[in-house]
Amino acid sequence: QVQLVESGGGLVQPGGSLRLSCTASEFTLDWYDISWFRQAPGKGREGISCISFRDGSTHYAESVKGRFTISRANAKNTVNLEMNNLKIEDTAVYYCAASSRCGAEISSWGQGTQVTVSS
Repeated sequence: QVQLVESGGGLVQPGGSLRLSCTASEFTLDWYDISWFRQAPGKGREGISCISFRDGSTHYAESVKGRFTISRANAKNTVNLEMNNLKIEDTAVYYCAASSRCGAEISSWGQGTQVTVSS
């Protein structure tokens, strides 16, 4: 089972940017589709983006489309989530997750990283 570690969270002002990274320990990410989820206080977990290992296709929730970009850096066994034009409502704990394909049952979760957007 692949173990995932997120990094890059923090505090940023509205309109700012952050890059989150999801890195696998021990196993390559090459055979997994990687998704990013987030959970805001008092709300359920929301899937926001996914990237396929087969063809590199990407998927985004409407709430982040045009502002967030998911990408792979296979040489570093890492998937990044570039977040631009951040809004207060983007405040949440962000998790990366591995599955056989985007939308399928998650096989591994990271521990999460906090993103706070506040002035």
